[in-house]
Amino acid sequence: MPRIRTQILVLIMAFAFWLLPGYSDTTNITTAAELSEIQRRGYLIVAVKDNLPPLGFTDASGKLQGLEIDLAKALATELLGSPEAIKLQPVANRDRLPQVLDHKVDLAIARVTATEPRARLVSFSIPYYFDGTRLITKDSSVQKLTDLGQKKIAVLNHSSTIATVRYYLPQAKLVGVDSYQQARSLLESKAAIAFAADSSVLTGWVQQYPQYRLLALRLSTEPLSVVMPKGLQYEPLRRRINNAIARYLQQGWLQQRIQYWGLPSSQLNISQ
Repeated sequence: MPRIRTQILVLIMAFAFWLLPGYSDTTNITTAAELSEIQRRGYLIVAVKDNLPPLGFTDASGKLQGLEIDLAKALATELLGSPEAIKLQPVANRDRLPQVLDHKVDLAIARVTATEPRARLVSFSIPYYFDGTRLITKDSSVQKLTDLGQKKIAVLNHSSTIATVRYYLPQAKLVGVDSYQQARSLLESKAAIAFAADSSVLTGWVQQYPQYRLLALRLSTEPLSVVMPKGLQYEPLRRRINNAIARYLQQGWLQQRIQYWGLPSSQLNISQ
């Protein structure tokens, strides 16, 4: 655990170098609430996922659960003194950044990958989890990457996963799908031997369908971060969020929640 924690902190520093805002050119792009306004209001408004176990999902009782829900409540405690001082707003993927930009939420914690193009519009916290592309299968003959050879692998159409899989498996036959359900149908009918997608999503898949398993190799590393507004007036909010996440990592709280939800660890090196 100490070695993994050190690796996490090193990569966080690297991402923070270019993800955290350059304040000289960050004018009022957004109108989300400043920290003082949030504290006067008495609750934090956070965009989350409600259909993406184990990051954010609605359980059988109708309650939102998951790693990102835990983080949102921890940040409410950090800023307002109570995990209940929060309003969770489920959002579709396309609305995750617009919700922050349009003043509808204070933060988004909704499986948003921190990228340089997105960082021109919003600010990102230091990463709270490192996701990445992995492969899922239920074929017992597939134990390692080389076992896939020239076989058929399902991938989501128009996703960045396509380029990643082509890099590692140039001879594989990629089969495009429009949904995870379509990918599962291909695997069930043996029209594809494996499916490549985000590790966090596939973890939820395995938890729901235990006959499937994740291959050990992670093909890419993608930082998941809290989405925050740009602008000098939001610096106190950004600083509190970043300091809190750094502390959660240093103390091991985030790693414990990652393990609790059954997610792969954020170990940074790629290994078989």
